[in-house]
Amino acid sequence: MADIPEHLLKRAQEAKERLEGDVSDESSSSEETVESKIPEHLLERTAAAKSREPVPAVATTQVAETITPPPVGTGPGGNTQRLLTVVKSGSIQDVKLKPMDKVHVWPHLLVVEFVAALAITAFSTIFSIFVNAPLLELANFNQTPNPSKAPWYFLGLQELLTMFHPMVAGVTIPGLALFLLILAPYIDKNPSNKPEDRKFAISIMTVHLMFWGVLVMIGSFFRGPGFNFVFPWAEGLFFEL
Repeated sequence: MADIPEHLLKRAQEAKERLEGDVSDESSSSEETVESKIPEHLLERTAAAKSREPVPAVATTQVAETITPPPVGTGPGGNTQRLLTVVKSGSIQDVKLKPMDKVHVWPHLLVVEFVAALAITAFSTIFSIFVNAPLLELANFNQTPNPSKAPWYFLGLQELLTMFHPMVAGVTIPGLALFLLILAPYIDKNPSNKPEDRKFAISIMTVHLMFWGVLVMIGSFFRGPGFNFVFPWAEGLFFEL
């Protein structure tokens, strides 16, 4: 039989003493009030506990449903543990993130870059030994070639000079393009390497490359004598490395 809480026994004893001491009508009314406050199954359990008589199963079930002991948390092996002994203090106090996915620049990154630089240098040296550069004859200051074109990597800038003022074509437009490329990593801070997650950065770089690539192609293949616009399939190809 489950132990009856002490406060319930105390309340039942007080109610019983008041019931036995009062014989008047007022005591009868107070008896009804007390009985209405104390559940009947508790009174039956109190009387059964004093006389050591078995308590009915229905009453026991009702008390078990009414008074449910709080759950006790147990650890491995049924041992109870305090919260502070389970949670480590470091997980609460340490708020700084530990860089687990980073490596040092030296030697991890610089070694790879140095090996790549050596490979490109070796390839350029060997290639230049077997293949001569497409150089023209010595320059003649009495005869200027027509059209006079800059190297292919500067033809985009030369093409801009034919469309805008030198200040705009040589300083403003290239400066804005470089400024946008510098700001791109600060605007798009997404650490993902997937192209579908880096739409802003890829769009900026694509527009920059397409803009400059189109200018280089126009200056290389669509500019003839006097740097005038011509069609290569009609006037010929005026392009030299």
